[in-house]
Amino acid sequence: MIPSVPVPLSGERFRVVYRLSGSESECREKAQDICLEQTVEFPAELVPDGDIRNSVVGRIESLDRVGENRFAAIVSFAVETSGPELTQFLNVVFGNTSIKPDARVERLDLPESLLRAFSGPRFGREGLRARLGVPQRPLLCTALKPMGLPPNELASLAYQFALGGINIIKDDHGLADQPFAPYRERVRQCADAVARANRETGLNCIYMPNVTAPADRLAANAMFAKEAGAGGLLISPGLTGLDAMRQLADDDGIGLPIMTHPALQGSFVASPDSGISHFALFGQLARLAGADATIFPNFGGRFSFSREECHSIAEGASTPMGRIKPIFPTPGGGMSLDRVPEMIRFYGSDVVFLIGGGLHTHGPDVVENCRHFRRMVEGQ
Repeated sequence: MIPSVPVPLSGERFRVVYRLSGSESECREKAQDICLEQTVEFPAELVPDGDIRNSVVGRIESLDRVGENRFAAIVSFAVETSGPELTQFLNVVFGNTSIKPDARVERLDLPESLLRAFSGPRFGREGLRARLGVPQRPLLCTALKPMGLPPNELASLAYQFALGGINIIKDDHGLADQPFAPYRERVRQCADAVARANRETGLNCIYMPNVTAPADRLAANAMFAKEAGAGGLLISPGLTGLDAMRQLADDDGIGLPIMTHPALQGSFVASPDSGISHFALFGQLARLAGADATIFPNFGGRFSFSREECHSIAEGASTPMGRIKPIFPTPGGGMSLDRVPEMIRFYGSDVVFLIGGGLHTHGPDVVENCRHFRRMVEGQ
């Protein structure tokens, strides 16, 4: 038998809302399984009495019907089970349970004691607005593409975008360190092009290169981007891991805004009965991991997100989380300029509009297309 031992615990707990599928009895059994699986991972009858059974093991706080064969279970965990680490926090929230069917993380509720373990976004909405000199309206973003262009052609596009008044120019997430556009050469030329345009316009457009790379090159990519004059970083945490993004956000030597791309994260949200909700993944977890802006596919584009799902991401990007700053929802994915008024009505002003190919299809003059984009949001 495992002995009963005292465990140094504060008594504070964080809560996770899970969506479970099945009958009420089946969902209660699943919730109880989460309590064990996400903590002690031990047969219930063998869990020692005392602190481990009473406090270390997860606790079902409520189980409520939310639809036919759908229940919302609130399970609480001792904050000490997570420790001050994002990796272990994610492990407690959904580690083993992610391998099982019919359980989905809907939202997180963290006490201030646990939120203090995370720095969150370095800039957030207010900080990014201050950096760009745009106090109120929606921010304008576009992407350098297509893959295959050499650095000088990408830099030429960056210059035209910045000259036209775009606020944020990011690499397409498919640009890495390919032989046709080597990372350092591309970043240096694009950063210089944006700086040249800024000198001509008096604006504060920033270039965000894609720093996504193998783990042993990620920090070096970010530091080179800063030294080359980049104004922010793009990263795909589905490829690198959320904590890799957190590390860049927390690094005072880098100190740049971070935009997160959803590459490889789609399967987390594809099913309504498993994975992680749009609210939690692209909103709450992106913030905990240090993103200042979170890209996702807008409704009505070439991807499958619904209006409700996009609205939930915007909510997750702004819902109160103690000291963790709100961030910018950044809808994109097949958007065109003629949809800008609709997007303003839907998202309001605290949003980054990401339009890539649509800036090219609007007309032959890219600079004028960007100016038209800007006029549309400034005239809201």
